[in-house]
Amino acid sequence: MKSLTRRRYIGLLFIAPWIIGFLVLQLYPFITSLIYSFAEYNIMSSPKFIGIQNYVQLLTKDREFWNSLRVTVVYTLFTVPGKLVVALLVAVLMNKNMRGVNAIRTIYYLPSLFGGSIAVSILWKLMFQNTGIINQIIGVVGIKPVKWLGNPNTAMPVIIMQNLWQFGSAFVMFLAALKNVPSELYEAAEIDGAGRVTQFFRITLPQISSIIFFNIIMQTITALQSFTGPMVITNGGPLKATYVLGLKLYTEAFSYYKMGYACAISWVIFILIMAVTGVLFRFSSMVVYYEDKGDF
Repeated sequence: MKSLTRRRYIGLLFIAPWIIGFLVLQLYPFITSLIYSFAEYNIMSSPKFIGIQNYVQLLTKDREFWNSLRVTVVYTLFTVPGKLVVALLVAVLMNKNMRGVNAIRTIYYLPSLFGGSIAVSILWKLMFQNTGIINQIIGVVGIKPVKWLGNPNTAMPVIIMQNLWQFGSAFVMFLAALKNVPSELYEAAEIDGAGRVTQFFRITLPQISSIIFFNIIMQTITALQSFTGPMVITNGGPLKATYVLGLKLYTEAFSYYKMGYACAISWVIFILIMAVTGVLFRFSSMVVYYEDKGDF
């Protein structure tokens, strides 16, 4: 009995750092932000309870918020499908036994190791400046320099391309899923006369549909919280064309010191993520293949 109790204490001791980190760095800020979202708080003074006034202001009077929401939705609609398509195509190409394939796979994954780092965003900004390497390359073929970051119509595509470039995590999961597809299914399909395209849509996609769905969920959550790229590359401009919700939250909190208002924005983002995730899960049975049901 004493030995069992001792083991329990040892186990608690090992997981104590995680528990403390969760309570202090996650749960406490989570609850505190909810409380502050119903208060007027600017750090310099004590929070003043004002009910749902922050939410009323945000949803009915703040035009900048609705612009940020529109920008975020557009960004998500382009980055999520685009990244998944690129990752899946590369995974299909890399799912072959050829010389040096492991090195090539590593090269494709490297951009995701840097993630949304500030260094990568700075590099991207330098590439697309008026005198950057992109304009130098297109100048070789006689195309005039493009103001990529100074035009509302081209600034968002630059931000989207930066996100698409970092498809490594989705690529690795797709590659692992493709290797788990039973080869017998392809052999049977070939006997029946099915071509490569038919096999891809009738066998490959249904078999990896659960991984596709998982990637959709994770990439959607990440896109709705985007911040680093728009902040560093364009700072939300030009004309608020890349002013995503994450940047709106940051500006209200650390430029205007409206911490209560910023907390309200964070909870709206949280509710938006929960709503989108709930809708995706609601319709998951229509697009995800389950062996016990046999449908896709």
